[in-house]
Amino acid sequence: MTSFWIQTSCDAPDVAFAIRTSVTTLEGFCLGPHHVLPFDHIDTMTVKILFVLAVNFAYLAVKGNLVDCDQTFSIDYKNDCFLKDGKPFQYISGSIHYSRIPRYYWKDRLVKMYMAGLNAVQIYVPWNFHEPVKGEYNFSGDRDLVHFLDLANQTGLLVILRPGPYICAEWEMGGLPAWLLETPNILLRSSDTDYLQAVSNWMNILLPKVRPWLYSNKGNIISVQVENEYGSYHACDYNYMRTLRTIFRSFLGADTLLFTTDGDTERALSCGSLQGLYATIDFGTDTNITKAFRLQRRFEPHGPLVNSEFYTGWLDHWGEVHAEVDKWNVSKALREMLALGASVNMYMFEGGTNFGYWNGADHDTRFRSVVTSYDYDAPLTEAGDPTEKLLLIRDVIKQFRDVPAGPMPPATPKFAYGFVTLGKVGNIPSLLDLFSPQGLIKSQYLLTFEEMKQYYGYMLYRTKLPRELWEPTPLISPLNGVHDRAYVTINGVFQGILERDTALVLKVSGKQGDTMDLLVENMGRVNFGSKINDHKGILGDLLLGSDVLTNWEIYTLDLDGAIAGGWPHSEARRFPPADGRGPPAGPMFYMGTLKSNGVARDTFLQLKDWSKGQVWINGVNVGRYWSSRGPQQSLYVPGPLLSATQPNNITVLELEGAPERPRVLFMDRPHLNRTVGRSGGSAGVGSRHPGRHDPGDGGSIHGHVERTTHRERPILL
Repeated sequence: MTSFWIQTSCDAPDVAFAIRTSVTTLEGFCLGPHHVLPFDHIDTMTVKILFVLAVNFAYLAVKGNLVDCDQTFSIDYKNDCFLKDGKPFQYISGSIHYSRIPRYYWKDRLVKMYMAGLNAVQIYVPWNFHEPVKGEYNFSGDRDLVHFLDLANQTGLLVILRPGPYICAEWEMGGLPAWLLETPNILLRSSDTDYLQAVSNWMNILLPKVRPWLYSNKGNIISVQVENEYGSYHACDYNYMRTLRTIFRSFLGADTLLFTTDGDTERALSCGSLQGLYATIDFGTDTNITKAFRLQRRFEPHGPLVNSEFYTGWLDHWGEVHAEVDKWNVSKALREMLALGASVNMYMFEGGTNFGYWNGADHDTRFRSVVTSYDYDAPLTEAGDPTEKLLLIRDVIKQFRDVPAGPMPPATPKFAYGFVTLGKVGNIPSLLDLFSPQGLIKSQYLLTFEEMKQYYGYMLYRTKLPRELWEPTPLISPLNGVHDRAYVTINGVFQGILERDTALVLKVSGKQGDTMDLLVENMGRVNFGSKINDHKGILGDLLLGSDVLTNWEIYTLDLDGAIAGGWPHSEARRFPPADGRGPPAGPMFYMGTLKSNGVARDTFLQLKDWSKGQVWINGVNVGRYWSSRGPQQSLYVPGPLLSATQPNNITVLELEGAPERPRVLFMDRPHLNRTVGRSGGSAGVGSRHPGRHDPGDGGSIHGHVERTTHRERPILL
């Protein structure tokens, strides 16, 4: 007698077969996960027929034409836990932002997270990253959300999705698109009809893309967050949250687990939670864990304990000390929470980089811009390298679940390319035909970035001096309307800087009819709190002494478009050789070339003795530097941006003044922790955004007092 054993596995994406001899059972067919059909005394022909039928049934099951072995993810309120496919489940997750990591490295980072023992990742979806211009959507390249979800699924990681519409994340305007501000007096994050219409339109694009990836649809998204830390926002608009709940349910279905996240205060949970959305909390290492979860229990008497943002590190602002969180405190608190049966997401597991203009800002008593690096002192560095903190976390996780066998993938190779000397190219006023091909807009009064439909970067405001200035005369922003920095020149001569909240007056000199230019920088919109309606440009009037300045010429500037198109290197022959004089003060472009040496590896660009500006590598905007303020002193340059065989173009916009010897240094390690001037100290980690309540005076420069902390070196495994 010959017999076969054929099994279909409902736990795997496809049906798996196991064919054995000398076993007289036929098991599976998705009649139930443990269903057994006994067969005795079966002749060979019958077995062959049954074998063919089994293959066909299995094929139908794969194609979805047979009763499915449903994947489910839900809450067991009786036993205070999650249920995954009917079994108790505890997730151990880490936050990773695909928008801050080059697509080339997504798989590398996900594999490292998996090998650390995580069974899930948590991701934000920044609305403005995908719809930077109203009605124009981008889900390709580094914005390919579906590809990221697929990679996570291939890696064996579940996904906790946080689609906003607001995300905070120290990201420009908390992920909300700046074009929303074109609507006068719009009230963001509320039931304002204009805002809700825009949200509805966006969710109509986004949610159908992610629905196929829900766990119940054989995908890997186990839960979806509605809004983000809404209890920390002043509006406390329950109708808004109800509307979002309705939108999410209509697209994602009644069985999808929807949740909220709020800080560990009663006010935050009162305004941020809503019936039908499971309420979770967030806190860091210096919070009393028992007390925090007791507060969650007041709003969710039954169900799993969840810390949706357990802070492994913290963010940095320009002019403040680089933030760090002790690795032993992280591992100790993680162990305590997991021992309680809590599900935990570590924020961040890798922070990444605020490339381009995507950094956010805080505004409590003053405006504080977030630095380009989002290293966050996380278990994986900004460049994705494992640290001692990661190894400690993995050791903790081993005590609660099986960790994948094998070594942790190593740090990506780095290379110190050395010095590159740069040459002066020209200033923006001399290049307006290139940067502003649409020409100027004439206006009696000043217009904002949003009114000009330029949402990021820089704009130029120009007017004529209305009278003779025999003595230095104050140029005044009486309503603190410079958002965020204005670099002032008269007839091309740099006069100085007006800066939001800190420098509202600048004395200037000149003659009647002289041209005064103000190059205004948007340093990132506020991403947290009541001031997220953060218009950019010059708001209100500027005074020259007692005169209101009028008759403006306003230029939008597409610096990124010109540089991505090959400028200035494509026109290098047009630029005159250096004249031997020192670099001029004020905004100026510089260019240089990193010669290819057969190696294209990650590197870190240091601009020692430079002041403040922006850097492009091979036409890609890698972010802002502010060496004269710190703490960040180097910019991460991913290896995939570089060519191993062709010259690599470096373009720098220096805004204040380049060093006498304008050169940059490519290093094999970052420098994130040198703060020049007096700082208000690093932010704490006791609540979601504690630094926002204790701003200090970190923006001012008093001498050259250097504050240095030490980021642990990556582990080279």
